[in-house]
Amino acid sequence: MNRFALGSAILAAFIAALLYTLQPTYITNFISSSITTTTTDSQTSMTAARAMSTLRHASIKPHRSATRGHADHGWLNTYHSFSFANWYHPDYQQFGSLRVLNEDRVAPNSGFPTHPHRNAEIFSYILSGELTHRDSMIKKGQEAGVDKDAFYRMRRGDVQFTTGGTGIAHSEFNENHKEPVHFLQIWALPWKNGLAPRYSTQHFDDERKRAGFVSILSPLVGGPDATPEQHKNPKPTLEGTIPINADFTMGAGLIAPEAKFTWVVGGKATEATKRKVFVHLPMTKNGKAKIRLDGREDAELSEGDGAFIEGVAQGDKLVVESIGSAEAEVIVLDSAN
Repeated sequence: MNRFALGSAILAAFIAALLYTLQPTYITNFISSSITTTTTDSQTSMTAARAMSTLRHASIKPHRSATRGHADHGWLNTYHSFSFANWYHPDYQQFGSLRVLNEDRVAPNSGFPTHPHRNAEIFSYILSGELTHRDSMIKKGQEAGVDKDAFYRMRRGDVQFTTGGTGIAHSEFNENHKEPVHFLQIWALPWKNGLAPRYSTQHFDDERKRAGFVSILSPLVGGPDATPEQHKNPKPTLEGTIPINADFTMGAGLIAPEAKFTWVVGGKATEATKRKVFVHLPMTKNGKAKIRLDGREDAELSEGDGAFIEGVAQGDKLVVESIGSAEAEVIVLDSAN
């Protein structure tokens, strides 16, 4: 071996030994750096989420679609956010005065025959299709000239409201021969029993809902101490809404992807300062709609999900962000604590 070859061999051996010596330290430092970077990124993400939150004092608990009650009767495919009919869940009984939230699909030429209601505020929010409401006194084929609150064929954007009070009977039928009807049926408990029964129907345009949350219901002027005259000619606290016999308000919005709407707790119409808010995202876009509440990653809702929001007060602001690929139809139900 000549001197050049010997020198090269010694140099190669030296470099190999040096690399072997440094390798564990290099790997350790690399792993440590990666962990630190991951931890820092996570902390940064959490800090950013907290910074975006405007309701740090509130709790938000998702109510996943899979935890709802479900029954498919053929003519009726229904999901229950709260205990209803034969489905019971001890954790989902009532939330403030909100008692029932059913997401229903009714097949063509079928529906709910005449049935009674008592001491509940009941409203149907139509998502698609047609739903025909008839008072028990109005028979099919005899609708001419009757008041629209006694007979009304509801379509998208319509809300039909019933005060059960001392007792009322009506039917809700899909009389369309081809298309199913998809709607939300919601019940709230009134501030007192034994009220005079009442119907009310109103339309709420989609274009308004695309501009921000639209108030649908607000408390009856006069509240629980309303006079007989105020019950006979009911007026809502918020003009343009349907009056309800409860410290309760409802809003609806259509939020485009990446857009944000803000709901003011109490709906600028209620009395109690301590509130509870339930948010629901109906199943309208084949799973493409998704929202985030209050900027929180653990409060992201997919279609069919809801969320219980507690610890909020009148005037607090709930930011709802659309993070899916399709427009999100968001329902807000705001009740006294």
